[in-house]
Amino acid sequence: MVNVIGLDIISNTPSAEGIQLTDVERLNSVVENAVRFEELGFDGYAVGERHHAPFLSSAPPVILANIAARTSTLRLFTGVTLLSVLDPVRVAEDYATLDLLSGGRLELIVGKGNGSEQAELFGVARDDAHVTEHENYRVLRQLWSGEPVHWAPTPGRPTTRTVPLEGWVSRPQPLQPRIRTWHGSSTSTETVELAAEYGDPIWVANVQKSIEGYAPLVERYREAWREHGRDPKDAKVGAGFSLFLTRNSQDSVEAFRPFYERTAAGRVDTYNNFAPETLFQDYDDYVARSSFLVGSPQQAIDKLTRYAQVYGLDAISIPGNRGDLTERQWLESLELLKTEVLPAVEANLGAALVS
Repeated sequence: MVNVIGLDIISNTPSAEGIQLTDVERLNSVVENAVRFEELGFDGYAVGERHHAPFLSSAPPVILANIAARTSTLRLFTGVTLLSVLDPVRVAEDYATLDLLSGGRLELIVGKGNGSEQAELFGVARDDAHVTEHENYRVLRQLWSGEPVHWAPTPGRPTTRTVPLEGWVSRPQPLQPRIRTWHGSSTSTETVELAAEYGDPIWVANVQKSIEGYAPLVERYREAWREHGRDPKDAKVGAGFSLFLTRNSQDSVEAFRPFYERTAAGRVDTYNNFAPETLFQDYDDYVARSSFLVGSPQQAIDKLTRYAQVYGLDAISIPGNRGDLTERQWLESLELLKTEVLPAVEANLGAALVS
């Protein structure tokens, strides 16, 4: 079964119609959309973390606490928690508290984050971000063990915390015995190896490259999983997708072309500086080979099935707000995904397992 979560990184820029929301309106929309996702029967909702304009997502625990108070079954995700720049003690305390208040509904997606702005803000060199993220994750797991933590920074090794922990016991402890933590990555084999070491799932960014660009990362994760003697069926992979579905394929494909040309066309070459075969040459190629589920339900079924066969998908994220779509277009897309696409993908995967 493929779980579906909404993801909002909470950018606050004018809509396609030129409407600019106030910060209050934009933040309230995140909570309302999360409530809507629960009402529609989706599995979770993720709030991003950024610390620069035009984003309003600098305090995910606060926003997720509001969502927790308005929902009862929705899983609460971060997307991502910037462990590369944060103090792991602060992360442990904030999210353990959120897990308690939500009744044990928290899941983290951790990562170093995109862009240099937040790294510079917190004094972390971009080249050091993977090192600090991985070290902080190891500390976080110790803090959530309930046992005294003895830790000190390694001389000459970059760190976001300079004060040692000498027998520190973090309080409160999470409600869940072990909070599921997904390791987000787009290029780092070290990150997926860390996930395999701890028996954690991974979340593939799935934005800047075609499936061929990310497949080696997933393959390395599964290899490392086996190297640690873990059961292959327990390895979990999530990935991000965009969404615009209509009954008639051309309706959505042509309707989105102007938005692509306005926002993405100039970035096609830089999207995929990974391997030549992962480059998107133009809009049609982007529609065909990117993770954008644009077109008819059948096109989305075919694309998601292929991704699931290559990655072994256990969860996907879709936009948690309407973005450049109208309200009607967004709601229709969600309805088609829920009622037609996902059941068919499940059936395809089930048939493949039987055959």
